[in-house]
Amino acid sequence: MRLVLVDRLNDSRIQFCPLAYSRPIWDLRCGMTSLGEKLIARTKASSVAGFAPEYMAEVCRERATFPINDASTLSGDDLLLVNPRVKAEAIPADLSGPSRIVASEGGELLLACINKGDLARLNTASIDGLIESALATLPVSRESIATWNYTWDLILANPEQLKADFVAAGRSGIEGKIEEPSAIRGSRKDVYIAKGVLIHPMVVIDAEHGPVYIDEDAEVHPFSRIEGPCYIGKKSLLLGAKCREGNSIGPVCRVGGEVEESIIQGYSNKYHDGFLGHAYVGEWVNLGALTTNSDLKNDYSSVAVSLDGKETIDTGSTKVGSLIGDHTKTSIGTLFNTGSYVGCMALIAATGKPLPKFIPSFAWFLEGVVTKGFGKRKLYETAQTAMGRRKAKWTPAQEKMWDEIFNLTAGPRTEAIKKGRRAMRAAQG
Repeated sequence: MRLVLVDRLNDSRIQFCPLAYSRPIWDLRCGMTSLGEKLIARTKASSVAGFAPEYMAEVCRERATFPINDASTLSGDDLLLVNPRVKAEAIPADLSGPSRIVASEGGELLLACINKGDLARLNTASIDGLIESALATLPVSRESIATWNYTWDLILANPEQLKADFVAAGRSGIEGKIEEPSAIRGSRKDVYIAKGVLIHPMVVIDAEHGPVYIDEDAEVHPFSRIEGPCYIGKKSLLLGAKCREGNSIGPVCRVGGEVEESIIQGYSNKYHDGFLGHAYVGEWVNLGALTTNSDLKNDYSSVAVSLDGKETIDTGSTKVGSLIGDHTKTSIGTLFNTGSYVGCMALIAATGKPLPKFIPSFAWFLEGVVTKGFGKRKLYETAQTAMGRRKAKWTPAQEKMWDEIFNLTAGPRTEAIKKGRRAMRAAQG
């Protein structure tokens, strides 16, 4: 059976932006692994293929270990098509039987088991053709199936996913180096220190309330405290960090200050003091010293988030911090309000007070308003420099992808710039 991950360019994708602008939904993290890795582990598929929005396909090919947008993968084997919004544990353990489809009430394909023998009567020339012909030909049910619906779902589920992933990994013990004096609270069976890890003296690992997994070649500096459940990614560095419970920190990150129940995709910096709580931070983000987000309203009411700068969505949770897209940079002293949406490729200068809850992608937020600043070319140059510092390359495929993201995000940005101009004219009298 071949697992085919299907992330189509449809209305539900905005629910995972700004993070999903620059990656397929299956690459989003929750717990120790990505949503795609969980689906692969759950299905035990003999092979894997992925279909992502075409504008990001070439970049996906640079990163993926399986074919991307390759129609030849739609034949020659039994297929299991899965929308990456589907939770891995919702995939039935027994996938045998006749071909069948599970779709949402709105008609979005969630899961499709298609036997090899049925492919001959379906259109396998493209993923859209296959899905459309399958929906028209095969039995379709609208049964309830558990899905991820918004980015904050991943944040809120992260502590329990960390615990489940630690058990699934089946590893414990110390393969790296822990320098003395050190302290491990709780059971050592709930701690895994991978090979190449260096834990400096005066570090506390607290596994009393959840496991701690520190991946290969990570390094933890003195006076850091790591509370489980927690995952520290490969080659990441903690600098005297107060790493509270429920954190997933991806590879090659630099983290200091206080972080709680947050997900950092990878390759991002939060070097300095400041609080990050119940947040999801993308890649190549740099949070300046004392950058802080609120994750709890003063009246303890449910947090609302705007994904487009207009309508707000009630998260149903009293704890939601910020959603921060790839390549965004903040100045020292930046203060994000509860439930903030901060787009990709944004450059943000602090104002001394909490910023607006919606900042669009490619925004230059200067003097308290959204402006065009020096344009996207300057942002690209900054991205290239930042990536070069980690020996990563800014490729033509990435620039092409970001040009399309610039177009996709033009509406809210244009409105915000117009509003900023009106505000500046009013201030000038």
